[in-house]
Amino acid sequence: MAEIRVFSEIGRLKEVMLHRPGWEVENFTPEHFGEFLFDDIMYLEAAQREHDQFSEVLRKAGVKVHYLEDLVAQSMEHQPDAAKAMVEQYLLESGVFHPQMRQELLQWLYESKDMATLVRTLIAGVRSHEAPIGRQKSLSSLTSGEELFLVKPLPNILFTRDPFISIGHGVAISSMKHLIRRRETLLSDFLFRHHPNYAGKTPFWFERDNMNHLEGGDLLVINEEILFVGISERTDAYSVEQLAMRLFNDETSKVKKVVAFVIPKKRAFMHLDTVFTQIDHDKFTIHSEIEETLTLFVIEAGSTTDSVHITEEHKDLEHLLSGILDRRVLLLRCGDGDAIAGSREQWNDGANTLAISPGEVCVYERNHVTNRLLEDSGIKIHAILSSELSRGRGGPRCMSMPLVRENL
Repeated sequence: MAEIRVFSEIGRLKEVMLHRPGWEVENFTPEHFGEFLFDDIMYLEAAQREHDQFSEVLRKAGVKVHYLEDLVAQSMEHQPDAAKAMVEQYLLESGVFHPQMRQELLQWLYESKDMATLVRTLIAGVRSHEAPIGRQKSLSSLTSGEELFLVKPLPNILFTRDPFISIGHGVAISSMKHLIRRRETLLSDFLFRHHPNYAGKTPFWFERDNMNHLEGGDLLVINEEILFVGISERTDAYSVEQLAMRLFNDETSKVKKVVAFVIPKKRAFMHLDTVFTQIDHDKFTIHSEIEETLTLFVIEAGSTTDSVHITEEHKDLEHLLSGILDRRVLLLRCGDGDAIAGSREQWNDGANTLAISPGEVCVYERNHVTNRLLEDSGIKIHAILSSELSRGRGGPRCMSMPLVRENL
């Protein structure tokens, strides 16, 4: 396992982190949809088959697949004292505020579980009847039986793109907008601080405890010097400025330009990568609906370390991208530009592609209009089944976090 090395969106993918869906995607009811950021119930067995197909496509392409829970478990085994502190913090952030309840849960988690099982349990959630919590010691414990969960599940952790972002040889730990996703970043932060392959070797470009919000699906690493970031429903403008200044001022970073895309703040467009991804040196997918309302700002280093220089751009997107990348750029519109097909297929992540190498991408099979357009444009596609995975509102890019890519 190599150190983080991601200097592009399309360089040949060598190592990636996934999370195979587990009990967490079945461990809630429709009443939780709003809080848990889901629109439907996912059938776990079928979702796992689809995800296994996705993993196998990557392996056959020569990609080494790591699973989030395995990496976190290895980190815990490497630093057991830090691990116990992290688990207690995880319970605290889960709303287990009473110290006695927290200690009882901690003891129960550690008594009968190896580290990998413990991590999967934290992700799956703990129902109120599952753990032997005393009911006579506090008001918190006496009333806990009225709640479904002692620890709520993390169903969105399927989308490993969001809790952190690989940028160059470092990571930005996300500061998630929604409460249900914030514990995901605790696991990511622990991983990079304590895993033997990453601890002490991985720069942090952003921290999870920032009060403002930044999420991984809003970042595209274009090359060593250029980063695209969405200002979206889940990433705010101040976070983009903070990230830019950190990258500009760190001598180990090569980033010189951050391009901010202001996209509509709506659930269908929750992150930049739901409407815009790079698939080749000169080709991008895009949902045409954002082009009319898109505002772009180019951010470069300012005259002092605590300032940036910002230029608002008024060129159309193709011209702007061509100028930034110094080559003619082609935008491939989701649904081949058809208003109905485009809207349907963007909802099912037709624009959300994972590049295995330049001009070779993973897509959802169901987006047949967009997929045909990609093939007609010379793109090699790996179409994966997605009847269940697509219910989570995230595509192949959302479900994967590159750890190592070959340099272009």
